Amino acid sequence: MSSTTFLRLAARTPSSCLFRSRLSPPRAYAGMPAIAICSSHSSHFSTSVGRAADKDGQEATGGSGHHEESFEEFTARYEKEFDNVNDVFELQRNLNNAFAYDLVPSPSVIIAALRAARRVNDFPTAVRIFEGIKAKVENKGQYDEYLRDLEPLREELGVNLKEDLYPEQLFTAGANTHG
Repeated sequence: MSSTTFLRLAARTPSSCLFRSRLSPPRAYAGMPAIAICSSHSSHFSTSVGRAADKDGQEATGGSGHHEESFEEFTARYEKEFDNVNDVFELQRNLNNAFAYDLVPSPSVIIAALRAARRVNDFPTAVRIFEGIKAKVENKGQYDEYLRDLEPLREELGVNLKEDLYPEQLFTAGANTHG
């Protein structure tokens, strides 16, 4: 067996197969090395268990099937997640997860996130929540609706928008003088 073949087999087989067992191999395999015997029974480069598909082409999940989460379930789940936030890491992790979906979180989720940001005293993240909303909405009208809905809470918590903190003319004027 060449060294290249040996390395390929060694990389693909569990370490327990690399050594001959104390038991003698069956007679049919007596002439083959132990590595070849074990490599035929292992799955190559796989770290997950294969799943059987049911009649509809859906994966069998053992009775606890995954279902498509509705927007209401998503909203309730993230409201609860933000209510349980105790530190900045949890807040930012939940925000990353919530904004990773192909939807804009509801105002109630944003309210829970802003209250969590206040609870952990993280002003920059509170400002970034509005930047996330601005990036996720389809048009300026939707962003303006979010701002109208969240205006009382923004005033209560003292959260400014990036547009208020850094007006657009500062960005354009600063870019021209340093360019």
